[in-house]
Amino acid sequence: MKVTSLFNKDKAVFSFEVFPPKKESPIESVYGKLEEICALKPDFISVTYGAGGSGGHSRTCEIASRIKNTYGVESMAHMTCVNSTKQMIDFMLGDFQAHGIENILALRGDYTPGVEPQKDFCYASELTAYIKEKGSFDICGACYPEVHVQAKDEVEDIRNLRKKVDAGATHLISQLFFDNEVFFRFKKRARYAGIEVPIEAGIMPVTNRNQIERMVSLCGASLPAKFSKIMQRYEHNPEALRDAGIAYAVDQIVELLSNGVDGIHLYTMNNPYVAARITEAVSKLL
Repeated sequence: MKVTSLFNKDKAVFSFEVFPPKKESPIESVYGKLEEICALKPDFISVTYGAGGSGGHSRTCEIASRIKNTYGVESMAHMTCVNSTKQMIDFMLGDFQAHGIENILALRGDYTPGVEPQKDFCYASELTAYIKEKGSFDICGACYPEVHVQAKDEVEDIRNLRKKVDAGATHLISQLFFDNEVFFRFKKRARYAGIEVPIEAGIMPVTNRNQIERMVSLCGASLPAKFSKIMQRYEHNPEALRDAGIAYAVDQIVELLSNGVDGIHLYTMNNPYVAARITEAVSKLL
């Protein structure tokens, strides 16, 4: 099933993200958590290209296949291109197709220190156009409410996003953010630029301080004063911080849904407990 078909004006899409285990861990180590997460029956689950950009295609494909073919939830596989040739991309697309995976999140990917990037693809828009030529996949793109860290400004960022959509991205998933006004302003800029495809809001429930510091350093998300106070108040009480992080994420989701967001993409961090708490809290609003 193509994920695009899930979007309509009467119901917001509710989806999850999971990631494969690190290379040194057996892939079976995530199966228990994966089964619990799939039991929550989101509209679809995306699978990253390895934790933190490491790992590889085979684990992404295996987990995406298991989500769809064993647990009965539609899956979306992340695909990066900065370190891939066209021949490598062709192999991966063929592997996805052989496993019944119809949906791809097309990304540039992170540069690897000390590794010379390949030359066939420089941008996600180029990968999107290449996959579009194959004709059989539904292609999602990433977007950045607070501007991509390498973009010169908001104008350049939106122009690049428009290139992805024009290249064939049928819907978008946003990077995480903690201030809904940032997302609302971004959505207005996108619509003004003629980007009319559905945009899912990416929400990450923060369960520990190290997690948020790492994610903020990677993507540059800003922290509202309200959020920072929560971190400071409960940083030495793990359970309280977890519950406060869940509550903050639920508040974000409720406001987004009440303002007609196209969908919510929950970054689960492979945590079934957190995913279940949030799903229970918002399920009747979807």
